[in-house]
Amino acid sequence: MRSLDALILILLALCLPLTACGGGGGTTPEPDAEVIDPGEDPVDPPTDPLLDTQLQPLLQQANAAPPPPATPHSPALVSLGQALFFDKLLSGNRNISCASCHHPSAGTGDGLSVSIGEGGLGQAPFRQLADGALIPRNAPHLWNLGRQRFMFWDGRVERTPNGVLRTPEPALNGPNPAAGEIVAALPTALAAQAIFPPTSREEMRGQPGDNELADATDNLEIWRRIMVRLVGTDNGATGGLLEYQVLFQTAFPAVQQLDDFNIGHVGAAIAAFIETAFDLRNSPYDQYLQGDVTALTDDAKRGAILYFGRADCARCHGGPELTDNRFHSIGVPQVGPGRDAPLEDLGRISVTNNANDLYMFKTPHLRNTALNGPWMHSGAYTTLENAVRHYINPAQALANYDASQLDPLVVNLVDLDPARQAARAQAIGGAVRRGVNLTDAEVAQLVLFLESLTDPAALTLPGVVPATVPSGLPVGD
Repeated sequence: MRSLDALILILLALCLPLTACGGGGGTTPEPDAEVIDPGEDPVDPPTDPLLDTQLQPLLQQANAAPPPPATPHSPALVSLGQALFFDKLLSGNRNISCASCHHPSAGTGDGLSVSIGEGGLGQAPFRQLADGALIPRNAPHLWNLGRQRFMFWDGRVERTPNGVLRTPEPALNGPNPAAGEIVAALPTALAAQAIFPPTSREEMRGQPGDNELADATDNLEIWRRIMVRLVGTDNGATGGLLEYQVLFQTAFPAVQQLDDFNIGHVGAAIAAFIETAFDLRNSPYDQYLQGDVTALTDDAKRGAILYFGRADCARCHGGPELTDNRFHSIGVPQVGPGRDAPLEDLGRISVTNNANDLYMFKTPHLRNTALNGPWMHSGAYTTLENAVRHYINPAQALANYDASQLDPLVVNLVDLDPARQAARAQAIGGAVRRGVNLTDAEVAQLVLFLESLTDPAALTLPGVVPATVPSGLPVGD
């Protein structure tokens, strides 16, 4: 490019006498002015190579790597899952779908501290309480979940490495489950998780007397009645919807009879859609891991050096998935109606009955985390900065929690009971309890790094929301 610049300077010098005599009003360039080739791309601002020298060994120590490829699924299975995900037919009163609380426009969550369940109006992020109930916890995001071992904040749905399920439904559990035909259709923990929201009265099922799902006596009957709605009985001769019958048969060609479909196929299809639509792996951070050292800004790199270094975030949020797939107690303020008692949520202990699991919740992975506020299991923090600041001194953050950041819907649902607050502080794990000294500038750098975990495709997700669903119920409210 220097030789081209020199050539341009020579040509300009030759032309100067002509322009001066010709009255063209030409101006003489400054002697030291840099002549830029108009076809040359702008040069990126220089970066500090010392930052890469510091960061890259830390990434190696933390086993930082792009996540493994998503499991491929047939277009027919994904199409069925998409329809089921957005169709309110799976809810008792036909008024709420999976997407009502996990909408693409809200980062696959709902933008609320705690979700609004059955009886609410609208979809995320504009859902309103109306006659609905508040769900005790924050709606988890759906990014890159296909290989997760545990589902829900308390891990109450688990698929062990040897393929055994542990769920709230005993008929699905163990090496020889009573409902083996359902389990056989559930390939992942994500698929198993997908069949449980319709069993919750507050989330999707409704109250006794509302509908036939609400009046069912157990989970297996709820699931059977959902299949009656979808594909009917007597091999489709009675009830069901023709479009769903075709979708199921196309997605699962090995199933010979419509009566052989079960709720496991529903879970498998929804999981296939989630894995396909929301599995993203091209964030600036991913690009950096693949060798593009310009993908991260210098301040994002400084944040990454803190994240994988002194701040020790990668202790729990490390590896290819940015999670250790474990449970921790970090002293999060309790917001919402409560799960185990009014204003109280005991966490993992309610699943395991192990006293060591008191106030423990699952470590979420952090891909696209900037899109997934409010943060923590209770949605206690409404900015990513506040969520980061919690770790400076968790016990102090718990004691001095500022509820003014909350939506008016939950601002009066913060648990301040002294005994429970003391128990939460006492349960904070040792590594987190120590806290970390961070300046305001370092907090800002950590936030910039966390923002670099956002894949640009997560901001648009074209084609994810269908125009219609087989039931004819509205997709958007």
